[in-house]
Amino acid sequence: MKSIAPCIEHVRTKTNGLAEGSICYTSDILDVKNTKYNLKYYINLAKEIENSGAHILGIKDMAGLLKPYAASELITALKSEINIPLHLHTHDTSSIQSATYLKAIEAGVDVVDVALSGLSGLTSQPNFNSIVEMMKFHERENAINTTSLNEYSNYWEAVREYYYPFESGLKAGSSEVYKHEIPGGQYSNLKPQAQSLGLENRFHEITKMYGEVNTLFGNIVKVTPSSKVVGDTAQYLVSNNLTITDVLEKGDTISFPKSVVSFFKGDLGQPVNGFPKRLQKLILKDQQPFTERPNTHIPPIDFEIEYAEFKRIFESDFGRNIDFTDFLSYKLYPKVFTDAYNNHLKYDNLTNLPTKNFFYGMERGEEITVELDRGKTLLITLDSVGMPNIEGMVTVYFRVNGQGRTVQVKDLSINVKTVSNRKVDKNNAGQIGSPLQGMLSTILVNEGDKVVKNQSLFIIEAMKMETTITAIEDATIKKIILKEGSLVNSDDLVIQLK
Repeated sequence: MKSIAPCIEHVRTKTNGLAEGSICYTSDILDVKNTKYNLKYYINLAKEIENSGAHILGIKDMAGLLKPYAASELITALKSEINIPLHLHTHDTSSIQSATYLKAIEAGVDVVDVALSGLSGLTSQPNFNSIVEMMKFHERENAINTTSLNEYSNYWEAVREYYYPFESGLKAGSSEVYKHEIPGGQYSNLKPQAQSLGLENRFHEITKMYGEVNTLFGNIVKVTPSSKVVGDTAQYLVSNNLTITDVLEKGDTISFPKSVVSFFKGDLGQPVNGFPKRLQKLILKDQQPFTERPNTHIPPIDFEIEYAEFKRIFESDFGRNIDFTDFLSYKLYPKVFTDAYNNHLKYDNLTNLPTKNFFYGMERGEEITVELDRGKTLLITLDSVGMPNIEGMVTVYFRVNGQGRTVQVKDLSINVKTVSNRKVDKNNAGQIGSPLQGMLSTILVNEGDKVVKNQSLFIIEAMKMETTITAIEDATIKKIILKEGSLVNSDDLVIQLK
């Protein structure tokens, strides 16, 4: 609450906005063996949020773990203890969350989150259209035109088809969520991450390992970004065929993902009941953890000076005015912002392209309109695509507002070379390899350098997961085998020690 209270105060006094403080629901308050996240825990937390000045209390059920009768008990208790409105948010991964909403509504909840029918269910929210029908003729009915809702739903159902590669992969509700407790928003990210690591066929192993890692970590509240810590660990262990027992027995020789090290150092704060001390020591190795609020270790920001410098660097090439929210995005997520910025410099503004063509290109003979600006629309027709030349370049013939145009592009589907890197000899302690599939993003040492045990050697990046590989003993860098930017598979040799 020491971190949230100043934010709520700022919203109330500086913006005249509406401040909503949230509690994150995990475990099951009906389980008598659950002594950590029980009803008393949530009531005390809710009182602290109300006393800090929040206008609304949010109940964020990020994994869809709140069962119907637990919702009835939780909402009833909160209503009797606090006086601000209650806002319930859940994900329908198990497919029973409409029942949870009904019991919550009967207990007096003020707001529930829903999704239009065509975008609802599974890792999304419960079905808006169906909830409206469920509440018809109920004393708390909020009358809404379901015919209109169904029309909107039909439209978004068609749009959703364009985004099928980003779906979670679930075909139906799954009660496994009560075992692994993966948040709905993370579930759909785990699948492409697993694909990038070459683990698509082992996804069920990852979800099972996720639950085991959560238990190992002491059953933490799993919400962005703490949920990423559990997910990164689960994928790392499955990728390297490691078990929970391996972590406990030889964790001092394992290079854990960067997010995991950061979490156990205290960069996200202190979890309920603290960190498992033995595990924290294995993961941090020689690093000292924080014992207080992590922001006490962050240097202060001079917003005026840094914002001005940020605008000077980025604005000239961006094609639009850089505003303060861009600066905040950069400070919070520097790599994400920089990647988006470089993509903009390469391709310019792509937001005007139709979604289907942005993801999948155009078909021969297809005609599309692209509105560059108000009153300025291009009519583009793809006529034909030529044969690739000896360099793999293809001439594309198309028309813009009736005028013939050509452009040459590289055909990335031809002349594919499979590069196989040298593998580590697992009997040779002087050979350091990649623990997983990804990109060798950064090499932190040079040939001839003397390194000490636990010193960082290189970083492997896979999707949103970074893993820093460290030395397991004092040594000298004999040879660096691969270059930065190389794509690597598990056990590819990167550095030779002597």
